[in-house]
Amino acid sequence: MRRFFIWSALAAVIGLILAGVAYWAYWTYYARFQPVTVTRNQAEIQRLLDEASWVSAGGGGEPLYIIGYRDSAAMARYEREEIPKLRAAGVEARTILFARPDREGLAQSTAAERATIAELWLTRDWTLYQRWTATPVRNWTAAGIPAADGNLARGAVVEAGRSFAAGLAEKLNEEGLQTRYPLILWRDREGFMKACACSDPRSWAFIRDDLDAPDRIETPGVAPGDPAAVAAYPGDGSPESLPYPTLPTTPPAAGVAPVPTSGTAPIAPRPTTPPAPRKPPEPKQTEDTTFF
Repeated sequence: MRRFFIWSALAAVIGLILAGVAYWAYWTYYARFQPVTVTRNQAEIQRLLDEASWVSAGGGGEPLYIIGYRDSAAMARYEREEIPKLRAAGVEARTILFARPDREGLAQSTAAERATIAELWLTRDWTLYQRWTATPVRNWTAAGIPAADGNLARGAVVEAGRSFAAGLAEKLNEEGLQTRYPLILWRDREGFMKACACSDPRSWAFIRDDLDAPDRIETPGVAPGDPAAVAAYPGDGSPESLPYPTLPTTPPAAGVAPVPTSGTAPIAPRPTTPPAPRKPPEPKQTEDTTFF
């Protein structure tokens, strides 16, 4: 009986350990990447999104909002890899940028960044956004854009963007979402609002599943000069290949008859002149070395 209780207790301990390991694995590799469904603050969050100034390439489909700051590597990667897939599913990606406030006395944004964000919030110029994101951060000077620092109106626009980001993060924290950028919000097929702190690429698949977006898209073509393009060589059958040039006919070597080609008459070999015989060398005269 005592042995039975010992084995029973040991089995219970092992079961608890296995359950703990299983829950840890579920949370670490799956659950923590799932989006949250907004249930309490839908109206307030939707109002914030409607009042914010976003930029978009168009499309007119179901909107998906991407909120972040300029030098976020995770946001840049998400836009580069996932927006084409979303557009293939008829989704319109809308990007909202803000300038991060100073933290512990250290500036987290530059004057050029603040000026550009104020311009984007005022004009929603997609071309400007493309030029900005295509330029390395350290090389962007916001040339031709009015400064936001020292400008009361444009400075207020920058602060409005920061207030928007802070208010959105507060509402999403109440929904149980930890703020990490980019923040992405959308509505699923049933119309429920969902949000994701999508700094990890493992969370992106949930968005594609909700919006019926493909996991990958085929590249229709490669631009000329792209390193990924396959080089075309003359005669390889590709439309870009060039024909071989017509080479001049080389006369056959002396004493060799040319090989006739199909459809042409054989060419008689040219008469060759036999070489003249050489004169045999004269024998050398040896010096007489006989002494008397």
